[in-house]
Amino acid sequence: MKGIVTVEELTQAIRNSPNNRGIEEDAAYNLAIHILNFFGYSDRIIDNILEPEDRDTFYMLEDASILTTEREETTLYDGREWRIHYWLFRREKIADLINDIRPEDKVSDDIGFPMDDEDIWQRPSRDIAS
Repeated sequence: MKGIVTVEELTQAIRNSPNNRGIEEDAAYNLAIHILNFFGYSDRIIDNILEPEDRDTFYMLEDASILTTEREETTLYDGREWRIHYWLFRREKIADLINDIRPEDKVSDDIGFPMDDEDIWQRPSRDIAS
């Protein structure tokens, strides 16, 4: 997924996210517009521009894996550390949600664990000579 996240893409991702399945398209569309108004043409915004109600919405979208957070630390002139928190789009997850790919649908590279084989726990039968 390249370029900016569009309203249509974000709407579809919201509608397909596990926490929001069944949400009306108009509600998802309005939520997408609300979120994109913060981001504009960027993929990252600073957290301190959010009001508490908006931050709650961002946390909801973080739970849906649509958004994530990151922070950076910088040293101020007086020697104090300052943390800056950001919100970012998770483009890969948004693309998966647009295509309605769920984690359980993804092909795993797991080769398995030998102890998962039920036959390994069976004792071989032996002929005991009397």
